Formats: sequence, structure tokens, C-alpha cells
Amino acid sequence: MPLLVVGISVLVLLLLMTKLKLNGFAALLLVAVGVGLVRGIPLEKIPDVLSEGIGGQVGDTMLTIGLGAMVGRVMGDSGAAQRIAGKLLDAFGPRGVQVAMVVTSMLIGVTMFYEVAFIIIVPIAFTLVRVTGAKLLWVGLPMSIALSTMHSFLPPHPGPTAVAATFHASVGLTLFYGLFIAVPVGALIALVWPRLPFIRAMNPSIPPGLVSERVFEDEEMPGLGWSLGVALFPVVLIAGAAVTDMATSGSSPFLHFVAFIGSAPIALLLTLLLAVWAFGPRIGRSLAEVSASCNSAAQAMAMILLVIGAGGAFKNVLVEGGISDYIKDQTHGWSISPIVLAWLIAVILRVALGSATVAVVTASGVVLPLLAGGGVHPEMMVLAVCCGSIAFSHVNDPGFWLFKEYFDLSVVEAIKVRTTYTTVLAVLGLGGVLAVERALDVLSL
Repeated sequence: MPLLVVGISVLVLLLLMTKLKLNGFAALLLVAVGVGLVRGIPLEKIPDVLSEGIGGQVGDTMLTIGLGAMVGRVMGDSGAAQRIAGKLLDAFGPRGVQVAMVVTSMLIGVTMFYEVAFIIIVPIAFTLVRVTGAKLLWVGLPMSIALSTMHSFLPPHPGPTAVAATFHASVGLTLFYGLFIAVPVGALIALVWPRLPFIRAMNPSIPPGLVSERVFEDEEMPGLGWSLGVALFPVVLIAGAAVTDMATSGSSPFLHFVAFIGSAPIALLLTLLLAVWAFGPRIGRSLAEVSASCNSAAQAMAMILLVIGAGGAFKNVLVEGGISDYIKDQTHGWSISPIVLAWLIAVILRVALGSATVAVVTASGVVLPLLAGGGVHPEMMVLAVCCGSIAFSHVNDPGFWLFKEYFDLSVVEAIKVRTTYTTVLAVLGLGGVLAVERALDVLSL
């Protein structure tokens, strides 16, 4: 049974990494090869499947994570991250640091991919941890939860946008309704989860090389205007491109240019160039010093990128092994509410494959025929599928490894933290979708 293969592979991976202490990169590749053999992928094709998975995952994330880490380290070594962190503390106070993280993350995360926004904000979270003496998860977890919610629930992120096209739903209405669900649900979990006893018992350290250890005096730091300007520069570019894409149609050289500079890699490359100048020669730091900051960030990212790439290989083996087709066949004809069915299929696919994109695309295809006669608002179907796609993030999800490595958690700890919060977000999200759908039905009477 394909799902049994998935379950056993996860258990074997946990055994290799927890009991045998095998490196995550090697453990993921070893398990991926085993799954490929069991699922009948021809022996000679397994290396290509692994390479495609690694290439696809690293290709999507290397530029974003690498450039983002360099920007963050340049800001940290110049004191810009500390300047922003200090202003957040002044505005919200030490007790309000979690609220500051949630507000910042939701505002930035509305239009930015999880990985991009994570890389941009995490240096500020690290600096707040160092300045306040708070635990890393106390500050960083609300940020991650808020970003996960925005990325998974709302267009213009890729999953919700793709499903909206499948269901012929209004992207604008999906975003409008989704905000009524995502903001309260995400904020609730973001503020509650770090307070749970099993979370508070964990005390990971900031991974070395990703943030400056120096504490700056006020006169040594760049001004708030430049610090915020550089931090928000990629946000403006990426958000501007997303809004332009939703608000306009057709084709023109200007729109192509906006899309180009608003793509995450180009936006972050331009931000890095701006940061090098603003926090280098402009304030008296040599280019050699700034280059050293970039090199330090690149070295710290090497193993993180390897592990994320191996996670992509594991995911690709599961997809090529036909597990998504098996789930699609098994769930065909289930007679339950279209909203619940859409959510449930997305959950099953997410658990089995780890890929939220595959989960939402496959689930939307399965339940699309039910939309015509079901009397359900298409925007609610979009949100149901997207809520399901966030559930049970675990070892076959490359985003799981990004979270684990940046917060320096063991595999078991990351499962306790990330798998639980993503699952609760999915369940509460479904409740919100059903409530909004009911309210729309009442208003239309």
C-alpha cells in the first residue's frame, strides 16, 4: 500500500537521524533511494529522479535563500538589523516582541513567499533574541507561523492563485475572504504556540554565522530610514509586481519590466547591491568588510541548502512513485461536503508527498466536478484546498528543513513544533472556511 510506504519511510528517516545520528542530507537521500526501489522506479532512473528533485528544489530556493542570507548578514554586521530591532522594542516594548513579529510578518507575508519573507525577517528576529535575551522560539516562532498562514491561505501566493484559476474564482474575493480567516487564525496560533509547555521546554541557539555577535552603540548604527529602506526594498518590488499582475491584463514592455524586478531573485539581488553600498562605503566600511559578511553568510548556508535539496529529492521520489495518483483514485466518489472533501484530499496529499503545490493542484482537480452542482462559492473551495495543504508539514517537506535548520532544532523537536502548528492551522482554517461559507449563504437569502 503506497501510504504504508510513506509511513515506513518517515519512521526509517527518524531512526537514521535520531538514533544513528546520520547527517540529514545523507539520511534523506538514502531513504529516497529506498522508496524509489520499493515503489518500482527503474534502478537506472533513480539517480535522475533524485537529481531532478534536488535541482528543482535548490533551483527554486538557492538564489532566494543565498541572496537573502547575504542581505541579512550585511545588515547585521552594519548594525542595521539592530537599529530596526531597537525601534520595534521601543514601539511594542519587551513584552510585545511577539506581537511585533506577528504584525511585521503578516504585513510582509501577504505578498511574499514564505521562504523569501522568512529570510528577510529572520535577521531581525535573531537580533531581538540577542538584545532581549528571550528564547529563540519565543521570538522566531510567531514570525514563522504568521508567514506560513499568509503563504498558504492567500493569493497572490502560487498555490492559492493556481487553485483560483482552476475553480474560476475571483482572486480579489479569495484574498478578501481569506484575510478574515488567515489574520485571526494565524495571530491566535502565533501567540499561543510559543506558550505551550512542550515548546517552552526547548531552548535552541541561533545557528552560527547567520547573525552578527556584536552589540553596537547608537552612534555606530546607520539611521532608521536607511535600515528600513533596505529591509523593505524587496518587499516593495515583489509586492508591487504582485499587485500590478492582479490589477492589469495584457502585455507591454513596462509590465515585463515590473515582473522582472519583482521576481524574488532579482529583487533580492538588487537589495544586496543597495545594502552593499548603503552599509559599506556610504558609512565608511570597506568593500572587503562587506564582502566578508557575504562570504560568512554563504558558508553558513551551505549545509542548509544541501538538506533542503535532499528534501526535494525525497519529495520527488514520492511523486514519481505514483502516490498522488493512488490517492486521487482512492478518494474519487467520496460522498461528503465539497468543502470538506477538498480540504481532506489536500491534507492526505500533503502528508504523503510533502509538496503543498502538488497537494492543491491534485485536490482541486479531483473536486472540480463537484463545484458545478454543489452550490458552494468557488472562493471558499480555493481556501478549503489551501488550508488543507498546510497540514502535517514533516520530513518530506523541504520547508520543514528550512525551519529546522534556521531554528537549530532536532528532527523530533521540529516535528513537535512545526508539524503541530501547521496541523492546527489547517483545522482552524477549515472551520473558518465553513463559517464564512455559512455567513455568505445567510446573506444571500
